[in-house]
Amino acid sequence: MGQRALPLSDPRLGRAVQAAGATDEVSGVVLLLPDGRAGSHRRPSTLSYAAQLPFARSLARAGVGDGLAVHVLHYRRRGWNADGAHPAEDAAWAADEVQRRYGDVPVCLVGHGMGGRAALRAAGHGAVTSVLAMAPWLPERAAAEPEPVKQLVGRRVLIVHGTNDERTDPELSYRLAERAKKSNRDTCRFEVHSDGHALRQHRSEVVALAADFVRGSLFARSYARPVADALAAPPPLGLRMPLAAGFGRSLRH
Repeated sequence: MGQRALPLSDPRLGRAVQAAGATDEVSGVVLLLPDGRAGSHRRPSTLSYAAQLPFARSLARAGVGDGLAVHVLHYRRRGWNADGAHPAEDAAWAADEVQRRYGDVPVCLVGHGMGGRAALRAAGHGAVTSVLAMAPWLPERAAAEPEPVKQLVGRRVLIVHGTNDERTDPELSYRLAERAKKSNRDTCRFEVHSDGHALRQHRSEVVALAADFVRGSLFARSYARPVADALAAPPPLGLRMPLAAGFGRSLRH
């Protein structure tokens, strides 16, 4: 006899991650959206949440003087589930919750894999000013409807993808970025050469890129030159920008 499925809980925000010495006043929030599966109505694994915490701490340290708070989102379900798009719904709920807790502060949605798609899809929320999608999982080329991009207008958008990703197709994120760029010039995409889905091989560069984008987008800091160039460049240059080895070393204190 099969086990009875546990009832689903509501989405919730993990405890705020803030670095030692952070200011008491929160001036901007990053919502981290974990990876998941194409289809599953089961509760998410606690491992998917825990896997985001080192990244959350790195971003919090980078924004320690800016009033940055980072929250990892606990989804209701671990799957996207076709038209249900449950992680995107949960991300919109989380943005509402940020406004309830902190007031009218800007939000950056940062997601990996399925979370990257959720971040892109939920970008139309009024509190969201920027989106970082890392190795986003997107519909196949043969999908009846292309992934929407109109909700990205007016947001700063950065997509990062490893060229050797065997789980999510880098060309699909390029095509989405290409469509988004037509109506939103503040869109760019970086390619991490030889890296895979988890972006582990060049992790320090990816984290530095994410931190630079978050601080520039939420707190009007100057972007590093490669990010500024990628945002300003026309396709395909700004959408196939290579992430240089050692990126971010000169930015560290």
